[in-house]
Amino acid sequence: MDWIPAIVMLTLFAANVPVAFAIAIAALSFFMMTDGTQTDAFIQRLVSITYSFPLLAIPFFIFLGVAIHHGGMGRRIMNLADVLTGHMVGGLAQVNVLLSLLMAGMTGSSVAEAAMEARILVPEMTRRGYGKAFSAAITATSALIATMIPPSIGLILYGLLADVSIGRLFVAGIVPGALMCVALMVVVKIVSGRRGYLPSRAKRASFKEVVTASRDAFWALLIPFGIVGGMRAGIFTPTEVGAVAAVYAALVGMFVYRELDWRKLVETVRETVLLTSVVMMIISAANSLGFYLAWEEIPMRAAQWVLAATNNPYVFLAAFNVFVLVLGMFMDGAMLLVLLTPLLVPIIHFYGIDPVQFGVLFMLNLEIGAVTPPVGIVMYTTISIVDVSMESYTREALPMFVALIAVLLLITFVPALSLTLPNLLFR
Repeated sequence: MDWIPAIVMLTLFAANVPVAFAIAIAALSFFMMTDGTQTDAFIQRLVSITYSFPLLAIPFFIFLGVAIHHGGMGRRIMNLADVLTGHMVGGLAQVNVLLSLLMAGMTGSSVAEAAMEARILVPEMTRRGYGKAFSAAITATSALIATMIPPSIGLILYGLLADVSIGRLFVAGIVPGALMCVALMVVVKIVSGRRGYLPSRAKRASFKEVVTASRDAFWALLIPFGIVGGMRAGIFTPTEVGAVAAVYAALVGMFVYRELDWRKLVETVRETVLLTSVVMMIISAANSLGFYLAWEEIPMRAAQWVLAATNNPYVFLAAFNVFVLVLGMFMDGAMLLVLLTPLLVPIIHFYGIDPVQFGVLFMLNLEIGAVTPPVGIVMYTTISIVDVSMESYTREALPMFVALIAVLLLITFVPALSLTLPNLLFR
């Protein structure tokens, strides 16, 4: 009887029932088996999580990402990226990677970033002779940086589920995100050198051009600095900084860049409501399922089983990486985050693993799965927009997968890469 809700959930997943409904129905089956009249308790579990103040950060940061797209900030950031890296071998591909790093501090979502760059940058790349599949691969893999650099919606979810400081998680993702950028730029240089992909600019931009492009993108660049700086100074909580950043993006788009008119503002709000609804439904369903996990002591039993297998935290992390990477190839990352976090947090406490480092590690594992066949959502988003086959995409993405896994191993076995900044800034 203990495992019936889990069996129900997996069966619904196999039947392609939406994640939120599959989790909610599985949780409801538990309450119905406990006592057929306990539907009220199920509803209470669904609703109670929505009273959490930190959850307000999610719609604010979603609005921020959509407003940046509609308000002209993305185009200005792309121009700055071109000025900084367009002279390199594989110029537009280098621009693609750097753009992902710069935009990561604003969108918070790898899917949103991949969709934006696939529409804006890939057509220009293919027009200049870059292979479509290569363009799709570098767009999808570089978009993952958005989940590392604050504000990452995935890290917000992990922080809420694991009861970890969102501010520390935000700062912990900065160095790993920068490492991902460097690793992918190295891959671009090697591949572009072999194929003869030329720079997008005839020569390195002059100091005046860099200053001009930076000034044009100045108001957009203030957002990530404001997010981290505001939290570090204790001026804002992660929720409050999300609200301030959302209002700021709307005002800049409307009155500074003058590209976010009232029609686009209404569309921005509409997209935000739809995306927030999806996320909140998953969180509410997960909260009700969490009661089932706690009641049956499943996390504790899982912890005891894992600890009996090994008492070495690095062996556990290595096994965890393999486990989540394989699962991520077949299951949605958001679903895995919601399902596994309650199970894994007690285990990492037993091993003495810092939950901040683990959160960054967990997120990168899930995001690598998001660009990996057969069900990676970032991969599907990109190849559907660019119109390339999964097979050709996969061939081109292989060296990028190697680079991302190398970064994953560094974060796994060198905790200082993800913990030094939060330990310095949040003493």
